[in-house]
Amino acid sequence: MSTAPSYIRFFQSIGAQCIAALRETGKAAEIGWGGIRKIVPHAFVRRNFREIVLQMYAGGIKSLGVVTIVAIFIGMIMALQIGIELRVYNQEAYIAPAVMATMLREMAPFMAGLILAACVGSSMAAQLGTMTINEEISALELMSIDPVRFLVMPRMVSMMILLPLLSFYTAMMGVIGGAVVGYVQFTVPFLSYYQLAMDFADSRALFVGLFKALLFGILITTIACYEGFSSQKGAVGVGMATRACVIKSFLFILIVGYFVTRLFY
Repeated sequence: MSTAPSYIRFFQSIGAQCIAALRETGKAAEIGWGGIRKIVPHAFVRRNFREIVLQMYAGGIKSLGVVTIVAIFIGMIMALQIGIELRVYNQEAYIAPAVMATMLREMAPFMAGLILAACVGSSMAAQLGTMTINEEISALELMSIDPVRFLVMPRMVSMMILLPLLSFYTAMMGVIGGAVVGYVQFTVPFLSYYQLAMDFADSRALFVGLFKALLFGILITTIACYEGFSSQKGAVGVGMATRACVIKSFLFILIVGYFVTRLFY
């Protein structure tokens, strides 16, 4: 039993947790970088390309309904809240540029990232966690098949393509939702709404939003694959890996999203 004072033990505990967190971050970064590094030499091999398409279908097409509903209602909520404030100054028409800029730059990549982290990231973590528990990963290594190339790389490519596309789609659906509220609640004509939205559409905001979505795709895949490969303790471990994947993905999306916006603005 340690005889060190309690405050020393407290700082020792904090230090040990920081070291463990850094160790986990390094392992996750190694997996993510390994997946990115293998894109160019292996992504266009027929077998890998087929797996990429399947991952895109599972992650994109099957999530499209949820993304559409969330995007439309986010646009409607934003237009309603902004319109209520602008009505005080008789400037309801400027709902359109506010919704367009916010969706392109911030809300579209943020919401698309959260949805795919919950739907696709958790699925990846559970699938890879089950494979780890059943020693299928060890079997791949025994057959000289690199798990990063075989499992991580296709998922990485699919998320790097999917999230920017879904982010742009989310932005457009949000603008449409805002147009409905602008017309019904604030009598802003559709034509005037879309003209103002396009006049104030900023290529810089679009670039920042797509760049964020690309980073979110890399982060979600890296976290999901790391948590899946680190699964232990049978079915309970798979559940814990899935939960950790969603929580960490949400946190990193929030943190990275803020710093990217701060970097460009």
